[in-house]
Amino acid sequence: MAAISREEVAHLARLSRLAVTEEELDKFAGQLDVILQSVARIGDVAAEDIPPTSHSVPLTNVYRDDVVQPSLQQDDVLAGAPDAAEGRFRVPRILSEEE
Repeated sequence: MAAISREEVAHLARLSRLAVTEEELDKFAGQLDVILQSVARIGDVAAEDIPPTSHSVPLTNVYRDDVVQPSLQQDDVLAGAPDAAEGRFRVPRILSEEE
């Protein structure tokens, strides 16, 4: 696999609207070349008898089932609030009407 050139890095930088210096072009060319070689090696290792996966280990659902349970009464909850109105917590306004 051919190494990525400075011109290709400069082209990618222009497409990405990134301002890069001449020194950065050399640095990024080397870094991108290492990345591209690593990706190519992964492609070489992939075997047809191994199914593609999205995770390296099996995942299980970590969420619990929704179960209705008794909870606090609204008045008990609002009793600890610094300010309450109309059965709700009252908080300071952070946005004006004009925004």
